[in-house]
Amino acid sequence: MTADVQDRVEQQGPTPRALLSKTRNIGIMAHIDAGKTTTTERILYYTGVEQRMGEVHEGTATMDWMAQEQERGITITSAATTCFWGDHRINIIDTPGHVDFTVEVERCLRVLDGAIAIFDGASGVEPQSETVWRQADKYRVPRICFVNKMDLGGANFVYAVSTIKNRLGARPVPVQLPVGLEDRFEGIIDLIEEKQVVWDGESTGTKFHDAPVPAHREDEVRVAREAIFDAVAEVDEEVMAKYVGGAVIPPGELRRAIRKACLELKAFPVLCGSAFKKKGVQPLLDAVVDYLPSPVEVAPIEARRPVGDDKVHVHGDPDGPFAALAFKIMNDPESGNLTYLRIYSGRLQVGSAVHNVSKGKKERISRLLRMHANQREEIKEAVAGDIVAAVGLRHTFTGDTLTSVDEQVLLESIDFPVPVMTIAIEPATKLDHDKLGASLAKLAMEDPSFAVKTDAETGQTLIAGMGELHLEIIVDRLRREFKVDARVGRPQVAYKETATIRARAAGQHIREIGGRGHFAKVELELRPNPRGQGITFGPQPSTASVPKEFVPAVLDGVREAAERGPLAGLPVTDVHVEVVGGEFHEIDSSELAFKIAGAAAFTDTLRNAEPTLLEPVMLADVTTPEEHCGEVIGDLTARRGKISGLDSRPGIQVVSAEVPLANMFGYATDLRSRTQGRATFSMKFGSYHPVPTHAAEEILGRGRGRL
Repeated sequence: MTADVQDRVEQQGPTPRALLSKTRNIGIMAHIDAGKTTTTERILYYTGVEQRMGEVHEGTATMDWMAQEQERGITITSAATTCFWGDHRINIIDTPGHVDFTVEVERCLRVLDGAIAIFDGASGVEPQSETVWRQADKYRVPRICFVNKMDLGGANFVYAVSTIKNRLGARPVPVQLPVGLEDRFEGIIDLIEEKQVVWDGESTGTKFHDAPVPAHREDEVRVAREAIFDAVAEVDEEVMAKYVGGAVIPPGELRRAIRKACLELKAFPVLCGSAFKKKGVQPLLDAVVDYLPSPVEVAPIEARRPVGDDKVHVHGDPDGPFAALAFKIMNDPESGNLTYLRIYSGRLQVGSAVHNVSKGKKERISRLLRMHANQREEIKEAVAGDIVAAVGLRHTFTGDTLTSVDEQVLLESIDFPVPVMTIAIEPATKLDHDKLGASLAKLAMEDPSFAVKTDAETGQTLIAGMGELHLEIIVDRLRREFKVDARVGRPQVAYKETATIRARAAGQHIREIGGRGHFAKVELELRPNPRGQGITFGPQPSTASVPKEFVPAVLDGVREAAERGPLAGLPVTDVHVEVVGGEFHEIDSSELAFKIAGAAAFTDTLRNAEPTLLEPVMLADVTTPEEHCGEVIGDLTARRGKISGLDSRPGIQVVSAEVPLANMFGYATDLRSRTQGRATFSMKFGSYHPVPTHAAEEILGRGRGRL
């Protein structure tokens, strides 16, 4: 961070109420390789944070500070920074684009007020673009769109905008048009000011000049401006009435109308440029200020009381009761755990005591940091609207709510995906054995989509994640950061078991231990649930056969038994369980007896319900030159894939398919070999599907699929 920006941060200090309206908390999101980090690096340069532009391809990007990011040229972990544009403070989080790290996008969008969605000028909306857009829809995050890479071959602004409309179901509203395309791209037409902005040919992109709109593009500009007025008509009748009446609409008034439409998610302003060639970034910063919300403009956050479940609203008021959400944990060798907080209300000071409502624990803030990627700046106080890192929190994890001790509320937590791939890991030496468990625990605390467990039968340590790259990065971090040398096995699929028909069975526990009897009989009915619903219960009986005080013990036994199904000892999912009968003894019945009987009844009921294996099926999109399309489709079909779509673009085909994860290991290498390295693919988890009979027999026969 340059001295000038450092001084401004220190002078401004915490964000008082008057400055909240000039604060923007934004994220940058897109498909992998759309240019998120390059755009962020240009923003840091033009706002004075950095004196030299970092480059992703050179491994010098400020926001990609991890060694794994610099080597691979991709973003793995979200990084936060602060910059200034004019008199506005902009807090930025750069998020990953690879689907294996989508958890980083999820938790960042949960705490951000606005976002820049970046699209490739030639490809438009790509698979991960759609994923992150839906995540932003979930949290109702206002967005502006930046069509990047307008200087590359195949760039087509009209096509890119059409994909936003057709694939995302959104209403894109271009506020700029490109000047030139591909290697002739040189600037933009500002539709609000009705002028042309052309960048000079010098290297840093700081020099540009305005010019009138060329005569041959005046009709195009008129049509594009009419589209803007159509979009704002729903939210600002006054501006529309003036336009229809022939009045001149000042640019400031039109921007206010667009801003209103953007904040209400009725329209999404679209800009264009080339971050790599340093064209269009300054107007993008203007658009962040003009169209994205400040913390005081977002709707109050809905919360509930920890006792009584009453709904309350948390307002972005620096003078209100303190409330914050922990959205990220990062292990720091020097300071211990850094807990990233989004403060929604009130003030947080160094040395203050806060209450972790999620855990029911008191915490004390020993230090507060404002982060700039992996660099940090000590601050004494943070207030509503700030995104900071706290040091000294021992019980707080991702998704926890921190409040004042006197005024406790519980904010909505964060949903995380379930790991779909597992590998066995073992230490290379006895010395590594002592460090492996502690190191894996720290990584699991950082990453809620990463899990660690021990196989009860083999004693193996198993780690589970979202894909091959995710687990590869975990193992690499073990070696580099934690100095743990570990060997890993072949990736395994997280298979599950489920029922296919309705069934009933009874279980019992009748024993005499130490002179005391233990008696319980339970009868259960089980039926299949729709995919993704997990295990559900009830309604439970109110008869005397199983007293209601013992029903929770029965369900605990069911949950415990569901961890190991009858086919291969795999977790059971997607079943509905009801207690339909049983017997008890007034003296000898106990919770333990009913728990054991419930577990036995569940195991026997599932055996009678014709259990089957479920496997994770991935949604794969392969972008291939036309001449290799047939070969790609044939290969996907051979992997038990089902082709779900074929999208033709100039010179290429995008093949969409549903393919079992078990058959996609090593696919990147095979695809490169089949297409001379010209095809690319992306893959994300779709859903669990039943394994075909012949494949299930093969899996069970070779003992594969254990968790």
